[in-house]
Amino acid sequence: MRYGKSTRAGTILKHGVLTLGAVFVLAPFVQMISTSMKSSKDIAQGGLRLLPDDWAIVENYTEAFTATPLLQFMLNGVIVTASIFALQVLIALPCAYALAKLRWRGRETVFALVLLCLLIPPHAVAIPVYILLFQLGLLDTYASLILPFIISVFGIFLMRQFFMTVPDELIDAARMDGMSEFGIVWRVMAPTAVPAIVAFGIFSVIAHWNDYFWPLIVLSSEELYTPPLGVATFRTAEVGYVFGPLMAASTIIIAPLVIAFLFAQKRFIEGITLTGMK
Repeated sequence: MRYGKSTRAGTILKHGVLTLGAVFVLAPFVQMISTSMKSSKDIAQGGLRLLPDDWAIVENYTEAFTATPLLQFMLNGVIVTASIFALQVLIALPCAYALAKLRWRGRETVFALVLLCLLIPPHAVAIPVYILLFQLGLLDTYASLILPFIISVFGIFLMRQFFMTVPDELIDAARMDGMSEFGIVWRVMAPTAVPAIVAFGIFSVIAHWNDYFWPLIVLSSEELYTPPLGVATFRTAEVGYVFGPLMAASTIIIAPLVIAFLFAQKRFIEGITLTGMK
């Protein structure tokens, strides 16, 4: 009986901690959605009231699309994030396969360098990359937003860890059938790595969809702005930030990420779990 009671108490405690953590994490998003429904008068009054006295949902969300070209910003975000993710997968899968399943001199050294590169923050190499793009004449283009990120060290590491869980017999059977190494990568390994690819896709898309630092540096044309940079255009010289439309735009920008994660969460959890097996 004591064991059962202690187990039940532990379960209640765990769920209580998780609930508090969820409340802490979700509170800013709840406040963002609440503010997007309030009028300027309600926002100016302050306080923690979630439901406004003066509703302004239609006005705020309409102004979010009319005050700035929000759809263009989101289209830019889709082009940039999709291109980065596709190129990252195109490069990461063969590299991860070579590190996981091929035997060659220096493999462990190269993998150690991959792990070392995980420790280098992207901001540390921002200036050299900016100078290189300037010399190539690629600033203020889609290429300046995409090219610096097409090689993902984290993606290579994640895929390599997943490939380590794939039985060698499967690869040997493909070789006996006369399949080339590149054929094995794309026709055998890639289909089995769908959970890992989805998990990596969540990380990649969120990181680059929400990136404000790099677009701010390399872009000067508003028509190329990505969603986070576009949100900053809601600031006016007269009154500063117009918080109602600003929060409405932020809600619209975040919504696709939340929806995508909800649809992909099963694959995401599966991919993260399997990559930690070895």
